[in-house]
Amino acid sequence: MNWPSHGSNPQYLYKTLGIAFPKKFIDFSANINPCGPPYAVKENWNHFFQEITVYPDPFAMKLKEIIAIKEQIPVESLLIGNGGAELITLVARMLARKKVLIVQPSFSEYETACRVNHCEILYYQLKDSEFELNFTDIRSRIASADALFLCNPNNPTGIQFPAQAVISIIEECEKQNCIVILDEAFYDFLQEYQSFISYIHRFSNLIVIRSMTKMFAIPGIRLGYLAAPANILEKLRPLQPHWSVNTLALLVGEICLADEAFVHRTRDFIDQERKRLFDFYHRHQFIVSPSKVNFYLLRDPLIREPFMLFKFLLNEGIVPRHTFNFPGLDGRWLRFAIKSEEENSRLMEVLAQWRTVHH
Repeated sequence: MNWPSHGSNPQYLYKTLGIAFPKKFIDFSANINPCGPPYAVKENWNHFFQEITVYPDPFAMKLKEIIAIKEQIPVESLLIGNGGAELITLVARMLARKKVLIVQPSFSEYETACRVNHCEILYYQLKDSEFELNFTDIRSRIASADALFLCNPNNPTGIQFPAQAVISIIEECEKQNCIVILDEAFYDFLQEYQSFISYIHRFSNLIVIRSMTKMFAIPGIRLGYLAAPANILEKLRPLQPHWSVNTLALLVGEICLADEAFVHRTRDFIDQERKRLFDFYHRHQFIVSPSKVNFYLLRDPLIREPFMLFKFLLNEGIVPRHTFNFPGLDGRWLRFAIKSEEENSRLMEVLAQWRTVHH
């Protein structure tokens, strides 16, 4: 079956399965902050409108300066992009016809972008269901690759990999002349995270990608940034289309990064709701990935055919993210975003109904 390859836009999923699209549904497939954008974005929207007659700064200098101060890295080390997707696409173009190793399960767009650029794709598969990153196991695979994609915290599992394991991988890749693309799209949902963005000074082979659309709930705006050493940025910058980041995105980004209190409130809310959900799942014998962020994997060990649960939820207006196009998961799990308290309660209500029949 030709499954839709991304979360959100659930109408395509219902159409693929031949299920009538419900008037009311809750979309758990997109990992966006359930708190919505910072209030300052709405408050300044009229001001943003006045700026649409002005060409955007092609160097995004003001936004870069804010990020550089926040992350303690040089402005020259940054590239602003039209969401994380554009930055992944630029990296894939740079890697055209190279051998690319992807730590799976992981974000499907790494492979999609690399295949378009005629890369040879290699996999390193994390084992169900703890999904631990074992440096000793992966070490032997690095020698045959030109680049390695690693998502930390991981999408779709929500797991935060140990810092030392990540550092060991970067070190080994540098010895083997292998570029590491470290996707930190969800780093800001973690209460405690050792960021690797400052390691671009230490390692000549490290690229760090960050999305701003997840935490700040602005996927329609499209904004992200990339940090890398000068030798890599020299190759990436010429590949980016001119004016790819619009004026509104730059202005919204500046406001979002200034609101640190919003990030702290979001983290506390997500932690609280994740604990409530996971307590429910453990009581009702569901298995979940040990996530530390705003999404997680779930499966029901009491049924043989996982698709039954998926279809049941869709008929009830609950839209999870399928995992048929995540290598190694192959549809056995469903991914859920953590939503509002009311929406999470509705999910638990529907799963409790499921459990009364399948127990």
